[in-house]
Amino acid sequence: MTFSTPSPEQWRESAVKALKDRPIEGLLHLDTDHLVVRPLYADATGIQPLFAPRPSDAEGRAWDLRTQVEGDDPEAVNAAVLTDLEGGAASVILSGAVLADSEPLAEALANVALELAAVGLDAGLDGPEAANALAVVAKGSPRAKLMFHMDPLSAYAAAGGSPLPIAMHLSQAAATADRHSGAYPDASFFLASGRAVHEAGGSAGQELGFTAAAVAAYAKAAVDAGLSAERALRGTVLGVSVDAEYFDSLAKVRALRLIWASITKAFGLDMPAAIEARSSRRMLAARDPWPNLLRLTAAGFAGAVGGADAVVLDGFTRASGRPDAFARRQARNTQIVLMEEAHLGRVDDPAAGSWFLDARTRDLAEAGWAEFQRIEREGGVVASLKGGAIQMRVAASRQTLKTAFDKGHSQIIGVTKFVDPDVRPAPVEPSALAPAAAITDSCAPLLPLRFAAAFEEAGQ
Repeated sequence: MTFSTPSPEQWRESAVKALKDRPIEGLLHLDTDHLVVRPLYADATGIQPLFAPRPSDAEGRAWDLRTQVEGDDPEAVNAAVLTDLEGGAASVILSGAVLADSEPLAEALANVALELAAVGLDAGLDGPEAANALAVVAKGSPRAKLMFHMDPLSAYAAAGGSPLPIAMHLSQAAATADRHSGAYPDASFFLASGRAVHEAGGSAGQELGFTAAAVAAYAKAAVDAGLSAERALRGTVLGVSVDAEYFDSLAKVRALRLIWASITKAFGLDMPAAIEARSSRRMLAARDPWPNLLRLTAAGFAGAVGGADAVVLDGFTRASGRPDAFARRQARNTQIVLMEEAHLGRVDDPAAGSWFLDARTRDLAEAGWAEFQRIEREGGVVASLKGGAIQMRVAASRQTLKTAFDKGHSQIIGVTKFVDPDVRPAPVEPSALAPAAAITDSCAPLLPLRFAAAFEEAGQ
């Protein structure tokens, strides 16, 4: 049976009739990047198709199931790492006091085959020291898949400063990359991420623009340290946040791939992006953590369908503290279900061909590129942070999003809607607060927030 395809004019007539006396313009939605989200997308509206697949084998494991293990006790970290790898993870990211030196790090990575399981670091401004420790641990394994993940810009922006001048932290990270590039040809060095912008309430375009500006800053520092532009970019992983708004999140991942193509083209290069998607923390609830499982599933779906090369899902109890073994298992198993039961990786770029998602991808890519150019006109990401321009734009986005929750235009399940009066407890692991580092080179911090926090505090 053949169904007729209504034209946009016919749809408009039906919409006007259904709306009665309300204006059809009320169906348009303006987001925090001032991009218009329309009620109808169709071939007749002139949407250009896009194809932005991840460069991986859809017949195998299409993306890297990556977990995060935090801890100060090497023995406990090692047990958690081995449990994750034996339970289906392909790679891990480590944070905590185990990164302080090669001896505790070696103990934490005992019996881990570094040529098979990639190991990454989350060490903030101490990234070069942690990278050196990991390089010592991997000695004798030249094909080790090390991910140093040095990202001093994000740490500087989130903390509101650094112990040394941030330019020196950049130089140290670049020199560390140059020092280990020959010994570990499969290693990646930098994590260029806009997650600090996202967690502070920034828009998708602002996050993408910050990421692009970080790529430029790290590439320049690496070239100044002696690396080629090709090796510097090949050693850069792009970090992006994904949350329960899965359409926008997956479009953001695809948009980042387009932005990367433009950046590498400017260097006269053509290489695939390596994108690591991490679940958002600003979307999580603390009082009732169980609906976070749904939010994290949606985030994992967005990362997988959007084409991320690696996906990292937080524990559902993250808003209350460090996730315990049960929460880490749920985070790991969520991805396994998406990968091996939902088969989300069996199609390359499944969003391609959707008029809405292709249009949204292009819109976000253009918004991210515009923000990148704005940051560069302000003197680059460091100058823009020191001048407070990035922070001002993020603050405006944060206020817009908070207002939407305050007025009920946006809802948080379990917090502002469908609130469970009798919440089951969910334990977390104790964690020691890291001592605050001395700050000599300061900027206004991009402080993280949780949108649920204000409602949870008001309901106490």
